[in-house]
Amino acid sequence: MTYRIIRQKSETGRCLLCHDAPCTKACPGNVPVSDIIRSLRFENDRGAEVKKAKNPACLTCESAVCMEACIRAEIDTPVNIPAIIETVDKAWDIRRESVNLSIDFCGVHCENPFFLSSSVVASNFEMVAKAFEMGWAGVAFKTIGTFVPEEVSPRFDTPDKAGSSITGFKNIEQISDHTLEENIEFIKNLKKHYPTKVIIASIMGQDEDEWTYLADKMEAAGADIIECNFSCPHMSGEGLGSDVGSNPELVSRYTKAARRGTSLPILAKMTPNITQMEVPALAAVHAGADGLAAINTIKSVMSINLDTFASGPDVMGKSSVGGYSGKAVKPIALRFIHDLKSHKDLKDTPVSGMGGIETWRDAAEFLTLGCATVQVTTAVMIYGYRLIDDLTDGLTHYLTDHGYTCVSEMVGKAIPNLIPAEKLDRHTIEYPFFDKKRCVACKRCYLSCYDGGHQAITIGAEGKPVLNGKKCVGCQLCRLVCPASAISSGKRIRI
Repeated sequence: MTYRIIRQKSETGRCLLCHDAPCTKACPGNVPVSDIIRSLRFENDRGAEVKKAKNPACLTCESAVCMEACIRAEIDTPVNIPAIIETVDKAWDIRRESVNLSIDFCGVHCENPFFLSSSVVASNFEMVAKAFEMGWAGVAFKTIGTFVPEEVSPRFDTPDKAGSSITGFKNIEQISDHTLEENIEFIKNLKKHYPTKVIIASIMGQDEDEWTYLADKMEAAGADIIECNFSCPHMSGEGLGSDVGSNPELVSRYTKAARRGTSLPILAKMTPNITQMEVPALAAVHAGADGLAAINTIKSVMSINLDTFASGPDVMGKSSVGGYSGKAVKPIALRFIHDLKSHKDLKDTPVSGMGGIETWRDAAEFLTLGCATVQVTTAVMIYGYRLIDDLTDGLTHYLTDHGYTCVSEMVGKAIPNLIPAEKLDRHTIEYPFFDKKRCVACKRCYLSCYDGGHQAITIGAEGKPVLNGKKCVGCQLCRLVCPASAISSGKRIRI
């Protein structure tokens, strides 16, 4: 079991995460095989343990009908489902403790911190109703304007996928393709049928009068919060989206205009296509915004086809700069959230965080940097609304295991541990520790250290690494590149 976690991640990464999964349907013991795999895939290990404990048929099963039913076999080879199930630890306790996932945001009570963000995943009654039924606490409805934009086809693209995983996603889609009247009816009906769910109405005006008018209409329709979209990076007209968000004067003017139209809490959705998000954020707050939403997508060029020289999404050989999202942008999003919540004049301003959230762990990282709620789009586009199961389950297990009773207790916990670079300890070295039993002698650490580090590793007996402590600076590049997890952090020595 030395490489149990590595095998588990590798094999679950191959799973296609099918809808109505044939592996589960084929199981003679009615074990929710696909649910267990999905929980592992989305880092809800404790949830997978509990599911396995509640379905012990896997423990004695000697057939492999689940594996025989695997659709992956049509591509290459089936997922080794029995091997995955074998890696799941035995749950020490299958009870789920009573943990309060609810949280208040801008004075609005939310049953949990998980929202759909303003995008195609939240663009009509039917879609949002399904998401609410599955457990999402709220929605930032797809941005509403007084106009219906003309769209292109195709409008999405991704970089080359690593296995079955999509790490980044580009879109050139604009605001809602429904009329204002249609969107008003969607919001009215959603509030009528789901009165306890939270509806954030995202709006985008073309001038001050429109911002006021739209805010007023959204309040009348039953929205709980107004979100001003100051950040869409690919609108086809000037003075819209990120053109506003990068201009503090426009942010202030349009926030004031929206405030004239509503008494509801207002969120300013900020653009990351700027160096200091705090500047327009302060302008929004001073102009009447009650909270912030960040980040929107990052301006990007996805790729260039070296045969046609077209970029993606390829619209008859042409494309445009669009918005990049997905797991790849999470570190950038966390940096902006940190900047907002570390600013002395913004630290108490509520923030709804987004940008690369795929698992409960991703979401928890945003919470520890001060967000009260989080929003998800790209992961839902790829994997579906069913993500909410592992988001809520995984967060519940985490809170229980760490002695928390409610979500709010973990909000902001990481902020004190991010300090200016000049305050970091620069008088000690933490050396890497090499586990020779786990080492597979691939020599990747040697290559990286020699060509990208400090030539502190040589190759010894049996082709395994030997560390030269006099040359090692403790950068631990070797640990990061080791495919066998045979290198870990060792002793910290004062220099």
